[in-house]
Amino acid sequence: MDRYRDLVWALAMRYLRNNADAEDAVQEVFIDVWRSAARYDSSIASEATFIGTIARRRLIDRVRGNGRRPLMVTLDDAQHAPLLPTILATGESDAEVLIIEEALRSLATTYQNVLCLSLWEGFTHQQISKGLDLPIGTVKSRVRRGLIRLRTLLDVTPVRQGADLQ
Repeated sequence: MDRYRDLVWALAMRYLRNNADAEDAVQEVFIDVWRSAARYDSSIASEATFIGTIARRRLIDRVRGNGRRPLMVTLDDAQHAPLLPTILATGESDAEVLIIEEALRSLATTYQNVLCLSLWEGFTHQQISKGLDLPIGTVKSRVRRGLIRLRTLLDVTPVRQGADLQ
């Protein structure tokens, strides 16, 4: 908890923008991390990535449950400039963060925008479709192609769904 509390707190404040809600969410995130600890595999991701993923999912669920969406940026912004995420680096993950940011920057702006809106800002494909005035199929295709391109750039082998994970 000491090592990653700043990461989780920053994510909670980014999504919730309220100290009281963020405090509750941080506690929930670390409970989820504790419950999910057996699923952690260092050959798949770093600790920071594992914890950050759990935190983002929990926070998005919390925001959606409250009937709000995480408005870090407006969808109008995505039409005018790339929306590279603010990825929070902590000690050991600094190099990984720089590699991911560089890979994102190398993608075409259309892929950067939909990936950042979907993965970092928490918008659904439907919300992105409406906000950017794009067909839903186009949004889904751009997300998929962007992720495939990122995997190639980062030399990451995708985990197969349904495979036994220990």
